[in-house]
Amino acid sequence: MKTQQIVYRQGLGWEENGPSIPHAQMVLAFGPVELIDSNENYSYLRNRFPDARLIVASTSGDISGTSVLDNAIVATALEFEKTKLRFVEKQITEIPNAFEIGKSIYQSLEAEDLIHILVISDGIIVNGSELVGGLNFHNKTRIPITGGLASDNARFIRTLVGLDHFPETGNVIGIGFYGKNLKVGHGSRGGWDAFGPERIVTRSDRNVLYELDNQSALELYKRYLGDLTSELPGSALLFPLSLKLPDSDEILVRTILSVDEKEQSMTFAGNLPQGSRVQFMKANFDRIIDAAGAAASHSLSTAGTEAPEFALLISCVGRKMILNQRVEDEVEEAVEVMGKGTTVTGFYSNGEISPVLALPRCELHNQTMTITTYREF
Repeated sequence: MKTQQIVYRQGLGWEENGPSIPHAQMVLAFGPVELIDSNENYSYLRNRFPDARLIVASTSGDISGTSVLDNAIVATALEFEKTKLRFVEKQITEIPNAFEIGKSIYQSLEAEDLIHILVISDGIIVNGSELVGGLNFHNKTRIPITGGLASDNARFIRTLVGLDHFPETGNVIGIGFYGKNLKVGHGSRGGWDAFGPERIVTRSDRNVLYELDNQSALELYKRYLGDLTSELPGSALLFPLSLKLPDSDEILVRTILSVDEKEQSMTFAGNLPQGSRVQFMKANFDRIIDAAGAAASHSLSTAGTEAPEFALLISCVGRKMILNQRVEDEVEEAVEVMGKGTTVTGFYSNGEISPVLALPRCELHNQTMTITTYREF
C-alpha cells in the first residue's frame, strides 16, 4: 500500500507531503463545510487525482498525523497493490429510508471475497441507527463495517458528502474491500462517566425522544444543563446519554442533534428504542484520552501484531468540544500505540460506525474514538 497526504490551509494554499502516487485508487478528503463547499477546492482535488475515486465529506475538524486542523482540508490518496475496491453511493431523496439505504449498499458490495466495508454518510438527515441496521441485515458472515457521519462544526444545519461529484446533503457512500491480502483492524472506545439514576425510555419514535420515566425528557435534560440550556443543542454534546438496549448490556452512547420546544422532544444521532435504559454522562478528561489509546490497541489486536500502514480515526465532535485545547492529546495517544510509520487521517464527526466488543454486528456510536486500520501483506 502507498499513501500520500496533501493539506489545504486557508490563506496558505495546498501543501504536499510524501512522494506522489499517480495510481491511487481512492482519495479521502475531509474539511469544514465552508472549504468543502467550494468549486475551486473540489476542482483542485479532481484535477490533482484524475484517475482516483474521490470521496469528500464535511467535518468538525480534521486529523493529519498527530495534528487536529480547523480551517483546512486533509486529503489522503491511497494506492492498494493487491486489494480490489468497489464504490457505491446512495441518496436519501431517492431511497427515503436509511434502513433501505444500508441494505442497498451492502447488497451492492456483497461478494465472496468481501472483507470490509467503509461507510461515509450525511450526518444530519440520515438516521445513523437505521443505516447500520440496514447494513447489518444481510451481513450474515459479519464482515466488519466501520465509518462515520459527516459533521458541520456542531451547527447541526447541513453536512456534505460526495463520491466523484461536488458534495451534497443526503448522500451515503459505501466502499468495499476485497481479497486475501489486506488486514483490517477496528476499535472504538468512549471514556465517559455515567452519573445519576438509570432511567427507562418510556416514549420515543426511533431517534426522537419524548419521555424518560414518563416525564418530559427535554425538561429533565434541562435540569442537568442548568445555565447551558440556552446553548442547546450544542451544549448537549457535553452531556450525552449512555444507552443499554433491551436485549443487551452493551453500552452505546447517544448525542443530541436538535431539540423541539413545541413538541418537547430531542432528536438524537441514533435510535433510542422504548424500554431501553439510559443514564446521563459527563466528561472525564483523562479517561477520554486514554480511551483513544484503548481503541488503537483493540484495532491492532483484531488485525495482528504488525503496525498498520494506514489508519482512519473518526472521533465525535463532542469529544473535541470537551477536550478543547487538549484535543490533540487523544490523537497522539492513538498514534503512539500504532507507531509513527502509520499514515493517519480522520475527522471529527456526528457519529461513528464500528463493531462493538460484545456484539458481532456494527453499531452507531456517539462520543467515541473509532479507529480503522489497514495493512497489505
